[in-house]
Amino acid sequence: MPADLNLRISPRTVQQETVDKLRLAILSGLFQPGSRLVESQLCAQLGISRPSLREALRSLEAERLIEIVPNRGPSIPALSWEEATAIYEVRELLEVEAAGRCASRIPAEQLRELERSLLAFEEAAASHDSLAQVTTAADFYSIILANCGNPILEEVHRGLVARISFFRGRSMSLEGRAQSSLAEMRDIYESIAAGDEKAARKASKKHLLKAKAAAKVAMENGV
Repeated sequence: MPADLNLRISPRTVQQETVDKLRLAILSGLFQPGSRLVESQLCAQLGISRPSLREALRSLEAERLIEIVPNRGPSIPALSWEEATAIYEVRELLEVEAAGRCASRIPAEQLRELERSLLAFEEAAASHDSLAQVTTAADFYSIILANCGNPILEEVHRGLVARISFFRGRSMSLEGRAQSSLAEMRDIYESIAAGDEKAARKASKKHLLKAKAAAKVAMENGV
């Protein structure tokens, strides 16, 4: 073994894994909006110390996936439709522009990655895997944002990804929504592949408006 090879596990790895697992649990609906998170139970379930858990919870609070109230502890926020509307409005501003810019900039290799992410979403939709639908849809958009030619636009969008995924999970829970999303995402991909900026923006806006409508129905039905 090389003398300079350090195999020590960093505490940061434990913290990041904790953040990732809790985020997935929230996005998958394991913890419902408005529910409290009991630290002792989470420590036992995750097999970690309370300081490690609290550090992870602070990271999730920064993503707005949980809220920590003094003398009450952490809980899943009951997000309002007003907040959802604000998120979708910002998504429209960012993603429609990104799709149009991506159509004229994306390299061939990244276009293939975009196609692979679309196929992964198609598999998730066919298998009715709700968590995979959320993560593969996020991957699809991350590729578009990464190839829009504006790193600040990508950075702003990244700060919303967790909350976008939260609402995406709710809208995808509706019967038939995943298949509709697939068709809409395919239109976005084909417009980008054709290098058609106008069509890419139009397809992206159509997708967002339908996603917003689905999310509203899901929230009204308490999903």
